[in-house]
Parts: sequence; C-alpha cells; structure tokens
Amino acid sequence: MRLLSILLFTFCLSVSAEEIKKSQWKGYERHSFSFESRKAFVTLPKQAAEAKPWIWRARFPGWHTEMDAILLEKGFHIVYADVAGLLGSPKAVSHWDKFYPFITEKYGLAKKMTIECVSRGGLISFNWAKQNTEKVNAIYAEAPVCDIKSWPGGKGKGDGAKAQWVQAQKVYEMDEAGLMAWKGNPIDDIALLAKAGVPLFFVIHKDDIIVPNAENTELFVKKYREAGGEAQVHLHTGESKSKGHHFKIEKVDEAVEFILKNSKK
Repeated sequence: MRLLSILLFTFCLSVSAEEIKKSQWKGYERHSFSFESRKAFVTLPKQAAEAKPWIWRARFPGWHTEMDAILLEKGFHIVYADVAGLLGSPKAVSHWDKFYPFITEKYGLAKKMTIECVSRGGLISFNWAKQNTEKVNAIYAEAPVCDIKSWPGGKGKGDGAKAQWVQAQKVYEMDEAGLMAWKGNPIDDIALLAKAGVPLFFVIHKDDIIVPNAENTELFVKKYREAGGEAQVHLHTGESKSKGHHFKIEKVDEAVEFILKNSKK
C-alpha cells in the first residue's frame, strides 16, 4: 500500500501543468494553468493563514464571488479545476483525484478543504466528496444538482436540458436506461458523507424550477439528516432570475462563518 501511495504521489507530481500565467483578481494574484488539458487556477491570499486553508470551487467559479473575496482576505487560497461537460461522472471524479495531490503539494495546502459548488457543480462535488471524506471539512452548496435524472435528465418536474442529457450519456458511457438506473448520484450512498461528519450549508430559492428543490436539495437533506448528517438550508424568497435558479445571496457572512468554523477542525 505504501509503495502504491509513493508511485501515485510521484505520478501526480510528474503530470505536467502548462506554464503558469499570472494575473490579478480583485487585487489578489492568480495563477492560471492547464492540468491534463483542462483549465485550472489558484488565487493566492496576500498572507496565507497558518494552516494553509483553501476553497475548492466546482463549476462557475466567477459566479457569486463575494464569499471568496472575504476568505482570501482571511488567508484562504481559492482553487478551481475545470471538469465542465463531465457532469460528475467517474471521469470527472478521476480528474479531481489526480488534481488534489498535485495542487496540495505544489502550493503546500492543507490536506482538508471546503468545497463550494454551484448548480451542476453539485454533481462532481458530492460524488468526489463521498469517495474522499477524509479530505473534506465542509461543503457549501448553492442551488446544487443532486440527481442527474432531475437535471439534465428532466425526468421530474424540472425542464431538464436535452443537450446535456445527451452529453451525460456520452461521458457516463451509458444509454438513457443506464443513467436512469445509475446509483452513483449525490443522493445515493449519502451515509458515506454523513458518517464522516461533513457539515453542509445549502442556499436555494423557493421558485427554482431549473433544479427543483424537491428533487434535489430537499430530498438530499432529508436523507442526509436521517443518516445522522448535519445540514443547514437557507431558503431565499426574494427576487430571482432564470426561473428561480439565479438569485442574490442575502447572508454572505453566515456562509463565511460556516466555512471558518469548519476549517478549524
């Protein structure tokens, strides 16, 4: 087992990341590069906190960045590894599996992080976290997709997304019947995450019909709590766009406190 770990570690460090391109993001230095032909970046705090805490953003890293800016000020690194189009499939999980040791060693980051996921980013976030519970402090989830049958499948009350449903069949290497029977969704095997004591913080809007709450967050949280897990749900009732899927985050400070509290574990 030790030899296997050493070989994996050596392999991950030998995976070439293309030349780092430095830029500025809200006054902070950002390193952008390609990892296994996929986009990635790290935004560095001006002064890293002692434990080198970090946030792993899943999909749409430019959406609702208020929390990231606050956490950078408090010494967090913000990390992104693009798995767009892989829709939480085993291929997406494999990419994150390789990226994790690469990024933690290259930047000397803490072995545990908090995942921030938005919308379809819920697919990779929860699927990877269930297989890597020892690496996750907590998960912040904003209107997350928790079941591929709901989105992009559209097999419940939501509209779904036909093009992405076809893409899902391609990357999962299954036909529609196979995806309908797939038991590797975030809402499956929830006890793995709950028993590890990973706390969750959900932010949703009452009118979301792109990713219906009843088929995603509400169902996930019900099963998670039944399995003994801790989950907070913040329901927004104000104005929204895109059929309730886009909305202003009303209590950023509460989410920041949640992350800070759970990064001290």
